[in-house]
Amino acid sequence: MRIGIGNDHTALELKAEIIAFLEENGHEVVDYGTKEAKSCDYPVYGEIVARAVAAGEVERGILICGTGLGISLAANKVKGIRAAVCSEPYTAKMSRAHNDCQVLAFGARIVGAELAKMIVDVWLNTEFEGGRHQRRVDMINAVEAESNWH
Repeated sequence: MRIGIGNDHTALELKAEIIAFLEENGHEVVDYGTKEAKSCDYPVYGEIVARAVAAGEVERGILICGTGLGISLAANKVKGIRAAVCSEPYTAKMSRAHNDCQVLAFGARIVGAELAKMIVDVWLNTEFEGGRHQRRVDMINAVEAESNWH
């Protein structure tokens, strides 16, 4: 799978570990994140990765900032994107199985490297269940379409 990854300055070390983990598991990684420890703005990277997913440049996206919250909020502003902050594997599983989230976010200040790898592994290996969940994803998409006033 081709996966885009984005991060701010708080997540340089964790990003490197996640990239290595992804590549060891046969995934192609496109690094859209900062490569510098200098303070930067996480919304930039949330948007870049979300737009890459929405455009089909990558199949899924992974975002890492201090908590995962800010970067996921930026990603969720891109039309068609469903990004979820997951700090443990169960939420990661449900974000895929029930919500068909294409973007995963977590915090470098919240989860350690081994837990992050577990979260990523579960998220990548969980398929969307469809069925009643598709109806609910369609409802989320309808809210987004109705809110597009500009």
